[in-house]
Amino acid sequence: EQYPWLVVYQHRPIYNSNKIHGNWTGKNTDQYSGPPDLPPFKGWNDTYEDLIVEHGVDLVLNGHVHHYELTWPVQNRNQTVRSYENAKYPVHITCGHGGQHLYKYVPKTDKEDSYNETLPEYVKARSNELWGHCELHFYDKKTVKHEMYVMGETEPRAENVALITKSAAFYTSPDIVLFAAISLLIRA
Repeated sequence: EQYPWLVVYQHRPIYNSNKIHGNWTGKNTDQYSGPPDLPPFKGWNDTYEDLIVEHGVDLVLNGHVHHYELTWPVQNRNQTVRSYENAKYPVHITCGHGGQHLYKYVPKTDKEDSYNETLPEYVKARSNELWGHCELHFYDKKTVKHEMYVMGETEPRAENVALITKSAAFYTSPDIVLFAAISLLIRA
């Protein structure tokens, strides 16, 4: 109860609908400019998502991909809950739209959009065109608000806001907070 929210930061997102990086496949490849079929990663990518769900991670914050993406609570790509009320799966937020260039087009094409026309079921909102930043506001032990602000705008757009709540049954324990602290130190 002392540490009600468990937030993990990692560089690469597990969930990503941008074709330039694609979803996390476990292979260290850039499908447009890198060498084909490098050997698959071994170890943590096979069990990492199960581990964060098992230990009650609430939010997973990512960068790496130069766009913005907010998921619904999701596990194993096909278990998506289209509500933030009493969330029992992690919400993944990629906030990579604040620096360098955005991934609007597939490299070397200058015309092929980096998004497929069909929005994956786990995606609530995304943008590969708008610069901005993300904010989290922790109101209490059960409520956090995520907002993405487009550069130059003073209020977030409705599609870029998520009021995430959880029930007391999903509070994390101090032991799990230690795991998150170690994970963040390794990634820093």
